[in-house]
Amino acid sequence: MNAEQIEPMVAYEEVENGAIAVVTLDRPDARNAQNKQMTYELNDAFTRAANTDSVKCIVLAASGPHFSAGHDLKGPGDFEADRVWVGGPTDRGGAEGLMAFEEEMYLHMCRRWHDIPKPTIAAVQGNVIAGGLMLMWVCDIIVAADDASFRDMTVEFGVNGVEWFNHPWELGIRKAKELLFTGDAIDAAEAHRLGMVNHVVPRDELNEFTLAMAGRIAAKPSFALKLAKLAVNQTLDVQGFQLAQQQAFGLQHVGHAHARGEHLRATGTDMFPGAGRSRKPFESPSPDDA
Repeated sequence: MNAEQIEPMVAYEEVENGAIAVVTLDRPDARNAQNKQMTYELNDAFTRAANTDSVKCIVLAASGPHFSAGHDLKGPGDFEADRVWVGGPTDRGGAEGLMAFEEEMYLHMCRRWHDIPKPTIAAVQGNVIAGGLMLMWVCDIIVAADDASFRDMTVEFGVNGVEWFNHPWELGIRKAKELLFTGDAIDAAEAHRLGMVNHVVPRDELNEFTLAMAGRIAAKPSFALKLAKLAVNQTLDVQGFQLAQQQAFGLQHVGHAHARGEHLRATGTDMFPGAGRSRKPFESPSPDDA
């Protein structure tokens, strides 16, 4: 991580004698918008929880009135981090650099978090917008406050949806199309009816309810929990889950390339200036690091 990092954007704590890790998006002034720093801190927190033997269940929460406003549209910024996924160079111009950047930042990070070998629960409140859906969808169970609402308006930006394209699996075909075509929000009650969230609770009971559920799960045999999660996730993969997401990600970059070209012709400027260019190139570990 960047040694000059000023304020952390993700908090980590262990509760219930270390059995539950609570990972909290902690950028409330920006409505927990996801930038590079938050992404890599979130990955570090999830990795820490996954590698801590005492932790049996992981809760993803968010500070402030909103879970997440999605991607930070101000751009990647100057934050540097070591690569997690070995992909293409992110410092190239055109579609190549942007695609490699988003493969790392969104598609492969979400796959990594989705497959954490421990149960994960998202506790969400307020607005959950576009990229915020991805952060929620990687979790095994979703508990929503009664004030939660969910929206993906990315078609307005010229693409087919967010990078980790989970809409048909979460909402069903018809509702997924409606959500994408209209950009309209759905409330917590509707999300529960559709099966996208497991429970809807009053806002002031969200944390208590979620931790109580996490405690019940944490009491189960950890290896059996891992196997149960793996069985369900592999069933999704047999149904084409990862392949469908990969092709949707490719379509998103067709949309990006088209929008980028149109913007360049209209304004003479790049709509994605320097996307990913402050990223460190992947470096193989030295023998001393092994």
